[in-house]
Amino acid sequence: MKRQIAANDDVLQAKASWGNALRFMVVMAVLLGLIYPLVTTTLGGWLFPEQAQGSLVRDVSGRVVGSSLVSQTFVSDEYFIGRPSAAGNDAGDVSGSNLAPSNVSLRERAQADANAIAQRENVSVDQIPVDLITASGSGIDPHISPEAAELQVARVAQARGIDEASVVELIDQALENTGWLGAPVVNVLRLNVSLDDRFPVSSSTVALTPASVTPTVSDTME
Repeated sequence: MKRQIAANDDVLQAKASWGNALRFMVVMAVLLGLIYPLVTTTLGGWLFPEQAQGSLVRDVSGRVVGSSLVSQTFVSDEYFIGRPSAAGNDAGDVSGSNLAPSNVSLRERAQADANAIAQRENVSVDQIPVDLITASGSGIDPHISPEAAELQVARVAQARGIDEASVVELIDQALENTGWLGAPVVNVLRLNVSLDDRFPVSSSTVALTPASVTPTVSDTME
């Protein structure tokens, strides 16, 4: 009799344990899968509306031309050019090259880029800042160093028919991380937008084009 009672107790305890586990699972699913995302999304949109919308960058006419968090490909002499990208500056395909410094392909790519930059900017290879040759780990780094921006001043000024001092002034205004934390950097897209705002290009074929409908995916700008 005692054995039968003990067996019944074990069955009841097992059912209770399963019931508690199921109730806990439902509560946590609602809490973490519904309430928590809803609260954080709502608070994020309220406290940081610009960031919640993708940190969109607009030109002087109000068109969205990209995100300040995502690099873009610029090829015209009228614009500053950012870092090389193993991801093609595509936010949907974030990646680095994953090539070791000893990899022959990496060295050949870096050398080819250095030679192309030296020819484009009319400088020697040893004058090129390293960030213009090395790709970022994410493949969508939108920033370059102030030195990398200054290297391109002469080309941009000549292409736009303006004085170099005006271009340098825009670089100074575009500096980020100017406090005690982090090294100063320049957001390439914001700098190019300020160029078009202050010194519009004469030909529409080289103007910034509207960004993709998806704010986190960069456009190719020619």
